[in-house]
Amino acid sequence: MSTIYDVLHRPIVTEKSNYQNSQLHQYTFEVAGDASKTLVKDAIETLFDVDVLRVNVINVPAGALAVGRAVGYLSAAAPIKKPSSPLQRATRLKHLKG
Repeated sequence: MSTIYDVLHRPIVTEKSNYQNSQLHQYTFEVAGDASKTLVKDAIETLFDVDVLRVNVINVPAGALAVGRAVGYLSAAAPIKKPSSPLQRATRLKHLKG
């Protein structure tokens, strides 16, 4: 990991993440596999100019694919990390409104 700009890949937009955005002030991103919580926190604070309270990280396993008796993994569904970051109450990420 060379810079904080390489940490965040994209925001995760699902029904659950939309609920977390509006009600809990938490934002979910897909991040690099070798990113630590501290690096994710620094990246979010620097890129969006907000104060992050904490970072929760979930390691999502790769998706399995079965064709006949052969079982493998999808190359596009490689394991990813999904951090969820609650912000202070009055803070909103204006760049991620959907």
